[in-house]
Amino acid sequence: MTDRVRPSWDDYYLGIAGAVAARADCTRRQVGAIVVADNVVLSTGYNGAPSGQPGCLTAGACPRGRLSYDEVAAGDSYSSGAGTCIAVHAEANALLRAGLASRGATLYLTDAPCDGCSRLIAGAGIARVVYPKGD
Repeated sequence: MTDRVRPSWDDYYLGIAGAVAARADCTRRQVGAIVVADNVVLSTGYNGAPSGQPGCLTAGACPRGRLSYDEVAAGDSYSSGAGTCIAVHAEANALLRAGLASRGATLYLTDAPCDGCSRLIAGAGIARVVYPKGD
């Protein structure tokens, strides 16, 4: 008999979200998102420039990505001023791909959603959001 313990569904999907985050095209943060319904992955998303446009990590195209945390602190506005960011957030990318199938689903994230994404999540009809709790 083995001592191996299977991960819970939440831990399993958070692990997948972590793998998805590795694809993020951002120099400052890598976030992954997974939309799951009835233990089936409906869609995934990570943060980065809109599809087909130059990204931050690969092309240095994001004004925010060219600045240090001393110049633009984490949490500063993403949509105006020196901290303007070109990325579509992971949550938005996953919800766009899932479409109406996301109603009643669970969203797994590698980090807490920002205020704007929280509104998108509510508008999409997501029933539950799971992300690791920080210290």
